Amino acid sequence: MPVLLNADASFSSKQELLDLQDCPLGGGPSLDTPSPEDSQTGSPIGSGPRSPRSPGSPGSPGSTRTYGSRPHIFTVASSLHGRLYTVEPTSLPETPSLEAFSSDELCGWGALAPKAIQAFNTPRWVLFFLSVASFLQGMIINGFINTVVTSIERRFDLSSSEVGLIASSYDIIACICLAFVSYFGGVGHKPRWLGWGVMIMGLGSFMFALPHFTTPPYQVNFPEQTGMCMANRTSPCENKEAGGLSSYRFMFILAQFLHGVGATPLYTLGVTYLDENVKSNYGPVYIGIFYTAAIVGPAAGYLLGGYFLTIYTEIYQATKMTPESPHWVGAWWVGFLGTGVASLLIGIPILGYPRQLPGSQELVATRVSEAHQLNDGSHTTASDPQFGKSVKDMPRSVQLLLKNPTFIFLCLAGATEATLIAGMSTFGPKCLESQFSLSASEAATWFGYLVVPAGGGGTFLGGYIVKRLNLRCRGIIRFCMVCVIVSLLAIFIFLIHCPNVPVAGVTAPYRYKLSEPQQPDHSSLDQSLTVGCNSACNCVTELYNPVCGADSTTYYSPCHAGCTSINQTNRSTGKKVYSGCGCVVGNLTWGEEGLARSGKCPSSCHHMPAFLSLLFILIFFTFFSCMPALTATLRCVPDSQRSFALGIQWIVVRILGSIPGPIAFGSVIDLSCLLWEDQCGEKGSCYLYHNRTMSLYTLVAGIIYKVLGTLFFLVASILYKPPPESPQSSFESTDHGTGVLSDLPVKNLPEDGVIVNTHARS
Repeated sequence: MPVLLNADASFSSKQELLDLQDCPLGGGPSLDTPSPEDSQTGSPIGSGPRSPRSPGSPGSPGSTRTYGSRPHIFTVASSLHGRLYTVEPTSLPETPSLEAFSSDELCGWGALAPKAIQAFNTPRWVLFFLSVASFLQGMIINGFINTVVTSIERRFDLSSSEVGLIASSYDIIACICLAFVSYFGGVGHKPRWLGWGVMIMGLGSFMFALPHFTTPPYQVNFPEQTGMCMANRTSPCENKEAGGLSSYRFMFILAQFLHGVGATPLYTLGVTYLDENVKSNYGPVYIGIFYTAAIVGPAAGYLLGGYFLTIYTEIYQATKMTPESPHWVGAWWVGFLGTGVASLLIGIPILGYPRQLPGSQELVATRVSEAHQLNDGSHTTASDPQFGKSVKDMPRSVQLLLKNPTFIFLCLAGATEATLIAGMSTFGPKCLESQFSLSASEAATWFGYLVVPAGGGGTFLGGYIVKRLNLRCRGIIRFCMVCVIVSLLAIFIFLIHCPNVPVAGVTAPYRYKLSEPQQPDHSSLDQSLTVGCNSACNCVTELYNPVCGADSTTYYSPCHAGCTSINQTNRSTGKKVYSGCGCVVGNLTWGEEGLARSGKCPSSCHHMPAFLSLLFILIFFTFFSCMPALTATLRCVPDSQRSFALGIQWIVVRILGSIPGPIAFGSVIDLSCLLWEDQCGEKGSCYLYHNRTMSLYTLVAGIIYKVLGTLFFLVASILYKPPPESPQSSFESTDHGTGVLSDLPVKNLPEDGVIVNTHARS
C-alpha cells in the first residue's frame, strides 16, 4: 500500500507544499524535490555524498530519488484536481557519472574532469581544502613572520622601523585589494579566485626565503671573552660598517605584498562560498572549522619556527656558537620553503571546484532572508539579478552597505575586538616574559599553549552554538554582546602582577659594599650601571647580556657584574657560569660570592597559575564571539552583497583594528619601560618593564575596547530591522521547514493531519 503524505511532514519551504498540491500530472516541478535535511549539504560530519542529477532525477517528470538504503514513496492527493500522483521507487547509481552534473556543477580543470574526482565535489571536501589553505596562511603570516623578525633583523642589518614596515606591508596591500577582490570575486568564479590566490601566497613564501640563497654565507667571528671585565675589546659603535644587506628589505616587502594579495580572497570569498553551499544553520559550523584552522596555524608556526631557529642558518656549516649567543641566526628560511610548496599543491584542487556545488540552487530557494530592511526600501536594489555585474554598480553597493546601521556597528565591534586580538597576540608573550621573568621562548610556548585550546576551541564552539541553538540574526548579536561582557570581566586579570626581579643599578642598588650600598643613578644608563666594583672594567651599554648573580640579583652583563672569567658551561642548559664577579657579594641564595650564571634571575612570584587560568577565559570568550559576529554580518546584508560586505568589513577591521592595534598597545606598554636599549646613543627596544605599570595600562586599554565592543553590539541589536516575513519571534527553525501550520495556504486539513484521496484504492 502506498505511503500517504502526512501534513506534518517537514517541507523545505511553503512553496514546496503548494507545488505538491497544485502541479499537474506529468508537468511542472517534480514531487520528489529533496529537503535539505537529506542532501549532502548538511552536517560536515556523517553526511554522505549527494545523488547527482540525471535522467529520472529531480527536475524531470516522473523522476525518483532514494535516500540512504530505504526508498520513500509519496502519494499525494490534490484537493483541486482530484488526482492521485504516485512516485515509484527506483535506485540511483552510487557513483556519480559525468552526465550527472550540469556544466556549472562539474569538478575539474577545464576539459579535464575525470569521473574519479567527482566524489570530492562536496562541501566537506571544499571545507577541508579551504581549511588547509587558512592553516597555511595563519602559519606564514602570524606564525613564521613573527618568529623570524629578530633573525632577519640581525642577518640583514635592518632597523626596528624597517622590520615594522615589512610586517605592516601585508595589511597595507590587503586593504587595497579587499574591496576589488570581494566585489568582483563575489559575482565571479569564487574557486578560481581562491585557488590562484593560494598559489600567489605560495610564491610570496618562496620570495621571502629567496634572500638566504642570494647572499653570502653568514659568518661571525665572536670571541668568547667579549663582554667580560678587563677584556680587550672595542665598542660595537666603533668602525661600524653600513649594512650592505639592508636593501633586501624591499624583497621582503614585495614578498609580503604577494602574501597579502594571495590571502585576500580566503576570508571573503572562501567564507561566502562555504556559506552559500550549505544549509544556513550549518553555515556557522563550517565557517567555525575554517577559522579554527586559521587560528591553529599560527600556533604551529610558532612551534615549527622556534624549532627551525635552533638550527644554524647555514645548515651545512659547523659553528661554535649556540642559540644563546646574541649573534646567532637560525634557519629562518626553512619554514617559508615548506609552506610555499604546500600552498602551490593545495591551490590545484581548489581551482578545480565549480562555480556552485551540486544542490546549491535548492538551498537558495529554501533560504530565508534576514537582511536589514532600509526605511527607503533601497535594499531591494540588491535583489536584481543583474546588480553587481558591472563596476558601475560598485558605488551603489557601497552606499547600500553604509546605509545599513547593523552592518556598520558590527564592523565597529569587530574592529574593537581585532584591536585587542592583534595587540595581545603581539605583546602577550612579552607580558608573560616580564611578569614572571621567563625567557622569550618559554613565554611564547606558554602563550601558544593557551591560544590553541582557547582561541581554536572558542572559534569552533562559537559557530556550533549558533547552529545548535538555531539563533536568528538579532539573537546572534545579543549572544556576541554577552560574550564580550564575560571577557570584559575577565580582563581584570591584569590586576594580578608580580614585583620586578632586582636588577642592579636599575631597580635595586649594587651591594658590593654592604655598609655603603650604591643607589641607582638614573641620570643616564651608563652612570647608573657603573660603580666601584666595575668602574675599571670599561663596560659598554651596547652589549646587553644579563646574568644572575648568586645574590639573586640580575646584572646588565658579566662585565657590569665585574666577572673576569668563565668557570664552566652547563651542557644540559647551555648556560655559562662566571667567576670572579666582584659585584656579587652578600645575601647569597646559591653558590658562593663572585659567581653568576647567564640569563635573568627567576621570579619568586607564584601568581602564574591563576593568571594563566583567567587569561584562558579571556582568550576563549574573545574568540567565542568571532564566528557568531561573522554569521550575523552575513545574514544582515542581502545575499548578493555578502562577499562585498565581508570585504568592506575586513577593510574597516584592518584600518581601525589590526593595523593600529599593535601600535596602540606597543605605545601603552612602552610607557612602563625602565631600561631602554642603547644603540650607539639612540634609543632602541625596551629591556625591562615596570610590571605594575604595565599591568595597569593594559587593564585600562582592555576595559576601554571591551566597553566599546559591548556598546557597538548593543546598538547593532537595537537598530536591526528584520524583514516582515523573517521568523524572529513566531518560530525559530525555518531552515528545517517547520513552522506554524496555519501560516501555510492549505485549507480544511483533517484533524489527524493525513490527506486522504477518496478515490484511492487500498
